[in-house]
Amino acid sequence: MKLACVKVGDMERTGIVRGNQIVFFPVSSGDMVDLIKLGLGKLSELEAASNETLPIEGAHFLPPIRRFRRDVLCTGWNYWDHFEEGIGKRDGQEVERPIAPTFFNKAPNALIGAREDIAFDLRISQKWDYEGEIAIIIGKEGRSIPSDRAVDHVFGYALANDVSQRDLQRRHGGQWFKGKSIDRSTPLGPYLVTADEIDLPSVRLETFVNGEKRQDAYAKQMAFNVGQLIAELSFGMTLYPGDVILTGTPSGIGMARDPQVFLKNGDEIVVRGTGLGELRNRVVETDLYGNSDVALA
Repeated sequence: MKLACVKVGDMERTGIVRGNQIVFFPVSSGDMVDLIKLGLGKLSELEAASNETLPIEGAHFLPPIRRFRRDVLCTGWNYWDHFEEGIGKRDGQEVERPIAPTFFNKAPNALIGAREDIAFDLRISQKWDYEGEIAIIIGKEGRSIPSDRAVDHVFGYALANDVSQRDLQRRHGGQWFKGKSIDRSTPLGPYLVTADEIDLPSVRLETFVNGEKRQDAYAKQMAFNVGQLIAELSFGMTLYPGDVILTGTPSGIGMARDPQVFLKNGDEIVVRGTGLGELRNRVVETDLYGNSDVALA
């Protein structure tokens, strides 16, 4: 199933994608987190009982997950070629190759839909960068989940673009939260594709900036696979239905290019993944600075 959350007038509606239509679930069925808890069988029943539809063309896609009980969970350096390309370019914050996944978090307010504009303000950061990724959506609660049972806890997958502010990433003591959490900067979607439809290792992940391919990798190249990520992340910590986990980006980021190339106003970023659809977002100048008196060095 491909599940979507779209804006219709002043309402947010969830539905299932069938051909060129979205078949809406009843409003009474709740949001996407509620639907995940119901399970695939119940969703099929809800679809069969519905006669409300909307054409996909022109639909206003929102991030498929809209209700969070915690921050978005993220993975860094999960493709070794990406780890290697950054050596010597981390502004002195160098580390050894990790022996376990590197986790960080991102504020939910950073998320936007698959066609929405990425907010951009050079007073907030001078170094805006793209990171095409695959996101895991958890479907079943669990703590200390064994890696060989991790897939039982995955409801589905989506695409993400972990747009990062590299100077903020370095400014705050080497932790990444601030440089990953700027409002309206992280596309997620366009759909939540259920796990039964995706052969994850064979998913090809590609990122384009203004039509130029910048990233190209297969999910099987991940340093730590989905089972390992979930086992490590859930180690002593409960994961819940609706939790979103970004799985890391492959090589090709702007910071690692020579010379470095960062995003600018008007750039269009496209992220594609086999079976997962496409994100297509434009970078648009926005007042994020407001009345702040913070001055970047």
